[in-house]
Amino acid sequence: MTSKEAIQQAATAVDRAQRIAVLTGAGVSKESGVPTFRDAQTGLWARFDPQQLATPQAFQRNPKLVWEWYEFRRSTVREAKPNPGHVALAMLQKHYPRTTLITQNVDDLHEQAGSRDVIHLHGSIAQTKCFGNCQGPSTLVDLATIDNDLDDLPPRCPSCGAYLRPDVVWFGEVLPSDQLQRAIDASTTCDLMLVVGTSGLVHPAASLPIYAYQSGAALIEINPDRTPLSDMATLRLEGPSGEVLPHLIEALDDVS
Repeated sequence: MTSKEAIQQAATAVDRAQRIAVLTGAGVSKESGVPTFRDAQTGLWARFDPQQLATPQAFQRNPKLVWEWYEFRRSTVREAKPNPGHVALAMLQKHYPRTTLITQNVDDLHEQAGSRDVIHLHGSIAQTKCFGNCQGPSTLVDLATIDNDLDDLPPRCPSCGAYLRPDVVWFGEVLPSDQLQRAIDASTTCDLMLVVGTSGLVHPAASLPIYAYQSGAALIEINPDRTPLSDMATLRLEGPSGEVLPHLIEALDDVS
């Protein structure tokens, strides 16, 4: 576990920073009970490989199967609640308004905890859009406004009749350009980036800390495990974000 001295060093760096960027990954949501893609599937879905379901090709082959898998994932997300790490980041943003929060997670746990203007690189699992984006990207559809026949899934777009799908980024798809550009801008203009609960393996999100580092920003990695980004980190706070981040927030009271 991270020492008090390291926590104090991180708090001093946060307090002195002019612009802070935070990148969160699946580890943060996992602490709230949201399984990562690398976690084993359970129950009826144990025999399926998630990476073989989360693609446009899989949806075209068997749209009902993919839709039902995402309904299973949505039900898991709906039951999840923000953990102390989410709450701590919301507090950080409140006390240091020039903090930009970027997440790879598709849940809204950051928003539930009180964070604002979150950049969602991989979309939102709570939202639904037209598979053909008939009204332009992304053509969002409110499921509450259409008839949802459980015998005929997925539902159809009311504008063009194409299937509806989750508003998430699948394997082989590009990230939403507006969200990615905002994330790049925040990464290249910050002087401190917190890299929290991300494996550092999924690009282009994993490139953001590299952009920050190359632009002269200090990196603080918060993770129980080492990652490909660890060697660039100015400081590593080893442990789950739900344990480390609250200590960091407490330490800020001593330096501010």
